[in-house]
Amino acid sequence: MQYIPNIIFVIALIAGIGYFTKNIRKVIRNIRLGKDVDRTDNKKERLNNMMMIAFGQSKMVRRPIAGILHVVVYVGFVIINIEVLEIIIDGILGTHRIFAFLGGLYDFLIGSFEILALLVLVSVLIFWIRRNVVNIRRFKTLKGWPKNDGNIILYFEVVLMTLFLTMNAADLQLQNLGAEHYIKAGSYPVSQFISPLFNGMSEGALILLERGAWWMHIVGILIFLNYLYFSKHLHILLAFPNTYYGDLKPKGQMDNLEAVTKEVMLMMDPNADPFAAPAEDEAETEPEKFGASDVTDLNWVQLLNSYTCTECGRCTSECPANQTGKKLSPRKIMMDTRDRLQEVGDNIDKNGSFVDDGKQLLNDYITQEELWACTSCNACVEACPVSISPLSIILDMRRYLVMEQSAAPSDLNNMMSNIENNGAPWPFNQMDRLNWNKE
Repeated sequence: MQYIPNIIFVIALIAGIGYFTKNIRKVIRNIRLGKDVDRTDNKKERLNNMMMIAFGQSKMVRRPIAGILHVVVYVGFVIINIEVLEIIIDGILGTHRIFAFLGGLYDFLIGSFEILALLVLVSVLIFWIRRNVVNIRRFKTLKGWPKNDGNIILYFEVVLMTLFLTMNAADLQLQNLGAEHYIKAGSYPVSQFISPLFNGMSEGALILLERGAWWMHIVGILIFLNYLYFSKHLHILLAFPNTYYGDLKPKGQMDNLEAVTKEVMLMMDPNADPFAAPAEDEAETEPEKFGASDVTDLNWVQLLNSYTCTECGRCTSECPANQTGKKLSPRKIMMDTRDRLQEVGDNIDKNGSFVDDGKQLLNDYITQEELWACTSCNACVEACPVSISPLSIILDMRRYLVMEQSAAPSDLNNMMSNIENNGAPWPFNQMDRLNWNKE
């Protein structure tokens, strides 16, 4: 009978981690639906970007208020969950505060965890006010699930930190009472002020309170872990690979399509035979689609970007097209890409392989009006705190419209016709270019 709690704990731990692993495998599978792209170069620079941007939060603190609060929550949550290691060992072995043998170091750690827990609670309260009370446009435009998701994670934080402090406060009372197994260990700079609330409670009631908070804390962490898959907060994990595999090229440099480059080189080579038969391997290969109309036409880094999006809205708040009332929202581009990718993944889960559902990213999720509103200025890319590039998706979808559907806006078609006929984007004959100099 004495091992039943340990068995229940192990079952809960295996179930929680197992379900999380199953869902993460789906995320990896979905990301791999994208086209291959090589991001194995410059490993040192990539590692530095990951450490500075994802771990060091360097881009987050460019907006000091939100940035500092986020750092507090991030550092607090990560460090406090070092304590989860002790809970797991205690849960498996049936021990209590197994690291208490560390003595003064243990006191310092528990004291630090408590102070961080209090700072996390204060930061989360400010975040909630910013999201729901203060009239910040990038949050006000979120409706439905995206808005609720942001609040749910804040409630999770409050509950987990409160349970942690309650557990410690009850533990402190039991230590003072000399209860069996509750050895004197730890420093409690915050929960010592909560502990008096439990004065007068019997030892049995205190043990029930401490054990209840302990169980709810660890189960809450497992629930939180599995909630990440359904939430934008998957970025807690994916920000690290996303910043590592980010594009290192200068922001104004755009990728060339290899097939188009090859054709241009062929046209410029005076010795090339345009009527020569294609190579055997090229003849059997179906011509690749220009640009992207659905998520499977994007590369795997772009799909990783979509899962990493934090929905913070910094990209949209910096977008000049959005600021002038255009329909474009870079945040929506990323959210739409993720939603469509998830839909494709669910289709595969249901049918074993993808079955055409008559929908695609272009038009069903992202409109042409949004795509053509983009000025290609890279403001969204620069603003993103985790190195996401909405612009790369916009450009690939524009390429599809122009090169596959000849669906460029009339102004753009006129410009390209002028370049073809006049060598310049303006509708003037080349012989008339210097007429202004005669006046």
